[in-house]
Amino acid sequence: MTNEHIEEHTLTRWRLILGQEADAALSGYGEGGQLSLTDEERVMDAALAAIYDETGAGGTSGKAASNRGKGAGSGHGSLNLSKWLGDVRSFFPEDVVSIIQSDAMERKGWKQLLFEPELLAAVKPDIQLVGTLLSLKGKIPEKTKETARMLVKALVDDLVKLLETDIRRAVTGALNKRQHSPLPSLSGLDWKLTIQRNLKHYDQERRIIIPERFYYFDRARRSKEWTVIVDIDQSGSMADSVIWASVIGSIFASIPALNTRVVVFDTEVVDLSEQCANDPVDMLFGIQLGGGTDINKSVKYCEQFIEEPKKTLFIIVSDLYENGNQAALVRRMRELRESGVRTMTLLALSDSGKPSYDERLARQLSRDGTPCFACTPALLPALVEGALKGQDLGELAKRLGAQ
Repeated sequence: MTNEHIEEHTLTRWRLILGQEADAALSGYGEGGQLSLTDEERVMDAALAAIYDETGAGGTSGKAASNRGKGAGSGHGSLNLSKWLGDVRSFFPEDVVSIIQSDAMERKGWKQLLFEPELLAAVKPDIQLVGTLLSLKGKIPEKTKETARMLVKALVDDLVKLLETDIRRAVTGALNKRQHSPLPSLSGLDWKLTIQRNLKHYDQERRIIIPERFYYFDRARRSKEWTVIVDIDQSGSMADSVIWASVIGSIFASIPALNTRVVVFDTEVVDLSEQCANDPVDMLFGIQLGGGTDINKSVKYCEQFIEEPKKTLFIIVSDLYENGNQAALVRRMRELRESGVRTMTLLALSDSGKPSYDERLARQLSRDGTPCFACTPALLPALVEGALKGQDLGELAKRLGAQ
């Protein structure tokens, strides 16, 4: 690629970012004093202009991938949303599509993206969009509900595929190795017992043990050996975390060795364990984003499911902005820890940046043995494995880079 082509490509990118009003300023840098867009670039420019070229209302978006200044734009009121969605999905990468869709709703109020079946079917499902969908589910017309459910299911299926193998491997790897199995597996080879039982087969001349039989750990576990409780804050600020936590709860529920309880709360507590085990999409539609926060009430409710404390993992997903009895919450969590329950608080469960949370309460819980940190979904399997193995979760979180 020549320098001229590199320069032209750079100018075109700046033109798409800045909008039509930048034409005059950028043309002087182009070859022959002109800057022209290809047919494809004109379609991209029109799609961006519909969202980011202002006509007197609102400011510019701060999202870097799609920042636009003021510029010309016409016909926004009569925009064909189906065509616009098709253009956006055709000419922009997936991560940028998600940003543009989100901005379309935030900046232009295009909630009709979620209310018409043909438009909703054309939307790319992502965490932010599904969060918005769930927050508006009570307003979705009957004709759109099945399409909305299909969109949520598509996202859930993608997230399950992303996490299920790692979570199952983490849980299986953490369970105690007690019995032995005839099934060969190098990772499950009991080296100590195999050497002990085969010492009599030591070859003096070659100075090696020639095993007559190998012994392997049996990884199959008793049903419902561990109890895992996922207690999820469904306040509006936790939308992304609620979706991830619900999917992860459904994966836990599918593992026979775990007795899984999934509870969501605001000022009231709702047990969604049955929906989670049967259909995580039903569970998500059972969540009501928004409202206040009473963490203490939810912990009190969850205590009834703790039958064997030393075989219980209790995960709170919350930013810890407690409107209930904070002193009682601290006391309950301390007593759970002292009884042997393995506890952790995920201040956020998402791929976004550092969350906002109650730092004072987080420090208090951490001092009492319940580490509090934000976690990406990719890190959670290692943390669960560490918790089941009895490792220091605070130190493990630091090593893994959780915030």
